[in-house]
Amino acid sequence: MGMNKNTVLGWATLIMVIMGLILIGLGVYKYADVAGWGFCAVGVGFLANAWVFSALKGRV
Repeated sequence: MGMNKNTVLGWATLIMVIMGLILIGLGVYKYADVAGWGFCAVGVGFLANAWVFSALKGRV
């Protein structure tokens, strides 16, 4: 089973979406103080990168 570039980008997108949601969840529920803002910001960054990977999936 070979993985081409689009498959790799698809898996990377899925992993980054999951990690972004986990980080946002940690920021909202576990760290409700100032550290939570950082977790949420990094989670939004992960979601933005996943969006870019998803956009690149058909073009690479």
